[in-house]
Amino acid sequence: MTRDNARVASRPPASDLVGYAQLWRADPGAWLATGAAWRGLVDPVRGRADELAGRAGALRAGWSGAAATAGGRRVGELRTELTDVLPALVEVDQVLAEFAARLAAAKARLATEVAQAETGGLSVDRTGAVRPGPFMPPDRAGPAVVGARAGIRDALALAGDADREAAARLAEVAAAALTGWVSVPPAWRPGPGAGPAEVSRWWAGLSPAERRWLIGREPGRVGRLDGVPVTARDQANRLLLADRRQELLARRLALLRPLPAGAFEAARRAGLAGAEAALRGLDELGERLAAPHAPRAYLLGLDPAGDGRAVVALGNPDRAGAVLTYVPGMTADLADAPAELGRAARVLGRCATIAPGDETAAVLWLDYDAPDFLTEAAGARQAEDAGPALHRFQEGLRATHDGPPARQTVLGHSYGSLVVGATARDHGLGADALVFVGSPGVGVDRAAELRMPAGQVWAATAPDDVIRLTRPPDELARRVVLAGTPIGPALAALDPHDDRLWFGADPSAPGFGGRRFPSARHGHTGYWDADNPALDGMARIVLGR
Repeated sequence: MTRDNARVASRPPASDLVGYAQLWRADPGAWLATGAAWRGLVDPVRGRADELAGRAGALRAGWSGAAATAGGRRVGELRTELTDVLPALVEVDQVLAEFAARLAAAKARLATEVAQAETGGLSVDRTGAVRPGPFMPPDRAGPAVVGARAGIRDALALAGDADREAAARLAEVAAAALTGWVSVPPAWRPGPGAGPAEVSRWWAGLSPAERRWLIGREPGRVGRLDGVPVTARDQANRLLLADRRQELLARRLALLRPLPAGAFEAARRAGLAGAEAALRGLDELGERLAAPHAPRAYLLGLDPAGDGRAVVALGNPDRAGAVLTYVPGMTADLADAPAELGRAARVLGRCATIAPGDETAAVLWLDYDAPDFLTEAAGARQAEDAGPALHRFQEGLRATHDGPPARQTVLGHSYGSLVVGATARDHGLGADALVFVGSPGVGVDRAAELRMPAGQVWAATAPDDVIRLTRPPDELARRVVLAGTPIGPALAALDPHDDRLWFGADPSAPGFGGRRFPSARHGHTGYWDADNPALDGMARIVLGR
């Protein structure tokens, strides 16, 4: 090595040397598994609390007097102490899972920086020292070493920040445990018409003890409130998960009872099939919520009534720099939620491949009554009814996000694209980009009517997607009439309205004014297939690339 090259050889300071080695050795999966183990205590603790309640009831039946009153009070206190710890068990899992996600992002960033340095002719040893190669000109070596060292420092800083934040959050949980999980009811709650921004301000003004009280005693309220942080909603909804399953079991049991011969038997069978499908979907969703692997799932909403609804995030949207909200289409319900969540996961996975050091999150938003039949899907009512809820949800994501605003993308598939388009048109969407795939029209004829930034409306339609055949009723009638005439084919070829679909102009047509990205011939549901360029396109839009 020349004297000049030796002069620019650089080594991180001693404190960073430990961090460099530790980051390479760190195992995010082990932290995920540890968090899952804490969360796994929820059911045993809940079971013990229920056991105490049962024993208290048995005591009351055969014991009276002052001692009985005191004993019953003490048993009630013990049960309360057990139930108060339940949200904390979920919170520990959240903290460790988020730490694991940030640690994984830091490791990916470090690997990328080291690979780039070595590709550029530098060497990085196991201690983090950066040196120029023997044939690198001195005028290039200096800046190259400085840049590589800065990149490595940035990766170590990400890991250090994650470590400090996780330690501080765990310290808060430990301090609360020392006080005996003291919780107190809040003085007031936002009214039904409160917007997400108002809800967010209210939640921020509560003490930790008040928040614990609300999560533990009013989980139904906390779990559905847009404007409450994702972590609190997840804690509340997980506490309700067993009750929601019991509701489905009760519905199934009621439908198992035979009716008098011929009396609504077909409806009973259909209802029973629906309840059993919803139960299977809920159980599969529960398995994903319990899975000890990245990305962690957050339960933001669950309603087993009717066809069932679910809102589930993969990764924490309040922390991620890029967030996708995916709205599925016709026939989507609780039974389909695991499969639809898998589509969101595939976009998230492709984002991780493209930008391994970035934190991203994806949300399945199935909080509307999707059409079950073509007769329902022929109208826009259900899409328009969904608008206020989708608008509030996106506003809630904006209100609860930590740090700089995230890049928010809302994606609609099939009838879900109409939900997204109608919401943007009628209410506005807190989003930076809209994406439509396999769309029958989005309720407008021009991208400008969606009230989005210029160039941030995207669409893709596969060449063999049958959705291309969904024409407006009057157009279908006209084509049927013309098809039997000698000039029918010629008029069809010259038709200026050939880009119109059932719910307006084709958003992937050039005249719509949006931006198109390609899709291979994968039909109506293949946009998420691994070999379809549409998957890569969706991921790059989410990342803003």
